[in-house]
Formats: sequence, C-alpha cells, structure tokens
Amino acid sequence: MRMLEQLVDAARRGVERRRSELPPAELEARLGSRPEQRPFSEALTRPGISLIAEFKRRSPSAGEIRPGATVEDVVRGYEQGGAAALSVLTDESHFGGNYDDLRAARASCELPVLQKDFVVDRYQLYEAAVNGADAVLLIVAALSDTELAALYDGARGLDLDCLVEIHDEAELERALAVDADVLGINNRNLDDFSVDLETTRELITDVPAGKTVVSESGISDRATLEELEEIGVDAVLVGEALMRAPDPEAKVRELTADEEATREHFL
Repeated sequence: MRMLEQLVDAARRGVERRRSELPPAELEARLGSRPEQRPFSEALTRPGISLIAEFKRRSPSAGEIRPGATVEDVVRGYEQGGAAALSVLTDESHFGGNYDDLRAARASCELPVLQKDFVVDRYQLYEAAVNGADAVLLIVAALSDTELAALYDGARGLDLDCLVEIHDEAELERALAVDADVLGINNRNLDDFSVDLETTRELITDVPAGKTVVSESGISDRATLEELEEIGVDAVLVGEALMRAPDPEAKVRELTADEEATREHFL
C-alpha cells in the first residue's frame, strides 16, 4: 500500500473513532464557543514572501524531530521571529500530533493557524473550527473530485480558509476546478518522500494570475526563499528545518530577513 493510502486510511479510522466518542450534533453545538477567526489567506499576501512556520513532532520519513519540545515555546519563537502564520500537525498515527497541540498553538500567539492533517470527512472540518483552526489542508491526491468539492465548500461555509495541496499538473487542474484561492505546491513525493524543488518551478508557470501560491517541503535557507519569491511564490511552509534548529526563533529571523515588516502586518 502506498504511503498516502496508509495515511488516508488511518485518518478515516481516526474519524470513525472520534465520531463514536463525540456525535456530530454535539460537535457542531460547540461552534458557539469557537474562537474569533484570524486572516490566514491574507497573511500570505503581504509584501515579500511570507513564512508559514510549522510545529511537527515527527514524520514517517524523519522519525522524532524535536524530543521534549513544547508547543508554547516553539510557536512563540516563531511569532517573535517574524512568521506570518502557523501550521500545526494534528495527525496522531504517523506524525504524533493532536488537537491539544492545535489549541495550545492558538492560545500561545496571535498568528493565524493552519491545521495540517489528512482531511477526508466533513466531521474533521467541524473539529478544526471548534479547536481553533483558521484554515485546513486539503490534499488533492487524497480526495476524489466529489470529495474535494464538498470539503472545499464545507470549509468555506465554516469560514475556514483552505490550503489546497497539489503535486502535478493534473492535480493543479482539479484544484482550479473548485476555484481554490490558495494553492500549496508540495515538493515532496508522497510515495517515496523524496523532495525536488523543481516541482514548484514547473507548476507555478501554469497557475493563473490572482492565485496565492505556497511552496512546501525542502526549504531551509534564505537563498531558496529569495529564488522562490522571484518566480512568483507568495509564501513557503517550513517545518523540519525550523523544528531541528537549535534556536527556532533565530532560524525564522534568518529565513524572513525582514521580521519587523512581518510583525507590522498584524498591527
């Protein structure tokens, strides 16, 4: 079984377990105490290239990344360093995340928060909203056209922004078919986890004007950010390079190179 299929299967099993523990009607009722939304999509379109800084405990390819890390300390460093937004892994089976991490991140800073998980069911959209996410990840490769359209519309109906992730031209076409505003080009092959920045360089030439483009995976230095900005990338999502850095805040400053402008964007 391909890795993506394993991840999706695990996500579906997790949804069924949580649905049995908290029925949809009870989950939906909790929307009344939902935190005020923060502008995720807007944070990616400020002047220059925006940084989405990710909190990730482990991954199938890298194993445990930062033993003993606390969400609070890491995301506060991200915010102080000049990140424009956060990404928080909530997949438990393969990435060691959970909704506690999402809530802690939300409570520890003022940045908009992307919940990064394998969203395959509308139930997860309500979970995201209730637990403080401002945006969700939709992976085109993991969804049928019908599922993608339904989840995209469902997220927008809950005032959740969507980062719609693609890996090739066919997936780009499918993302454009649902009129996705924010496109995430993942440079990582989800079959063998290899990384190639050429994926972004090739796909961005086919992205229509007016779309926000985020490059994901394999980004660890300022020179790469500058190159991506030159070809029209609006934002980058960086996780492992930040989580492995001795000082995550300093690493964010190194990557953004203009943290004061980033902070002023939210004043």
